[in-house]
Amino acid sequence: MTLPWASSLSDSTLSGWLLESAPFHETSGRMIPAQTLGALAGVHERLIQLVETQPARDVNRPFHPRLPSLGWQLGRAVYLETHLLRSVVFGDDDLSGRVRHLFGHGVIPTPELQTQLPPQDHLLNWAAEIFDHHLTLLANPRFLPDHPLLQNGWLPAWLAQRHGLFYERMLAVLIAKTLQRLEAPYQVQQGLTPQEPRADTVRIEQGHYRIGAREGVVMDAEQPMQLVELHAYRIQRHPVSNAEYLAFMDNGGYEEDTWWDSAGSAWRKRRERCAPWHWRHDTQGAWYGIGINGPAELQPQDPVSGINAHEARAFARWAATREEALSGAVPQHEYQWEVAARLGLIEGTGRVWEWCANPFEPYDGYRAPEDPELAASGLGVSGQLCLRGACLHTQPTLRRASFRQGADAADETQFAGLRLVLPPGKAAWENES
Repeated sequence: MTLPWASSLSDSTLSGWLLESAPFHETSGRMIPAQTLGALAGVHERLIQLVETQPARDVNRPFHPRLPSLGWQLGRAVYLETHLLRSVVFGDDDLSGRVRHLFGHGVIPTPELQTQLPPQDHLLNWAAEIFDHHLTLLANPRFLPDHPLLQNGWLPAWLAQRHGLFYERMLAVLIAKTLQRLEAPYQVQQGLTPQEPRADTVRIEQGHYRIGAREGVVMDAEQPMQLVELHAYRIQRHPVSNAEYLAFMDNGGYEEDTWWDSAGSAWRKRRERCAPWHWRHDTQGAWYGIGINGPAELQPQDPVSGINAHEARAFARWAATREEALSGAVPQHEYQWEVAARLGLIEGTGRVWEWCANPFEPYDGYRAPEDPELAASGLGVSGQLCLRGACLHTQPTLRRASFRQGADAADETQFAGLRLVLPPGKAAWENES
């Protein structure tokens, strides 16, 4: 059986391909910044390392219904880069066409499809060869054509960001794998204790604010820039913590119907879970967490993660009843988060993705990219809610106030938590009077 990825450049050597498919463009001056090439090379290395450090039997195995296998995600990243650089920029669709049925736009990675993926060694050789080829190509501006996607190094910088999102999803696969194969429970040394939710907030005044990005290497979902009017509101300085979420759990948060809307109640009845996705009990009933390095203590002030949007809404309803200062608490709208982040008034914005109350929809005036592979995944899809911020595993190229992505409301694998917003209360000058 001849595999389409077994010898990706067998038809010609690297130099031959460059001469035939990428003729010299002495005057084009398409110099890609060294920093951009370094970012792309770095994320290439991370993606490959995640796959090569796993047993071969685990590479193409899905460990969670919402998470395609490591092998499929690496293949998808290689395909995406190959399609955009070779097919779109250079007009050579050979390599992309060979694997489009496995990794192309709109392909659903079903368990059956993932059985067709190459074995680990073939996949790694294919990925490493293509990634190295692309870096060599991009580092030699005389080979690069005058194409809009290469202006100011846009495409390789965009790919570094997009691959960073694959990297996070692949780390989630490792956690799902560990959760499936837990053997002897971890023994907690210092148990997590509950803490009532804090009303530590900052007030944002009513006004017109800028949302989104005007230019630069950004995702399509961040554009065009918007000018929005917001009423005054208060927003928590910090995301909800592990200790605060434990207080919700200990107060019957998963058992009490009052806190759950209809969609959340339906999810709760389908799932046998009464804690964040990666939390587990030790033999004494104390909670610990499963991270990418295995079991670990849950730190009380760390942001809670591993919850879905249904759980975030239920926590908000519960928190709103705990004290008068939290009355009216709800999950934030993404505009409220971005304004507070731009003003530098909130903390912990890079430690956990934060669920927002609004759907992940295009901005007014949105223009979809000509190539659907450049479009944000899930934008405008029913059931997708916004996530804002970043998590500990997010690449530096994605850490900006305008970045937004979406996820299904029932998805607990997003390294996501929440932050509450509240009615504005009195302004400082009103209190003085």
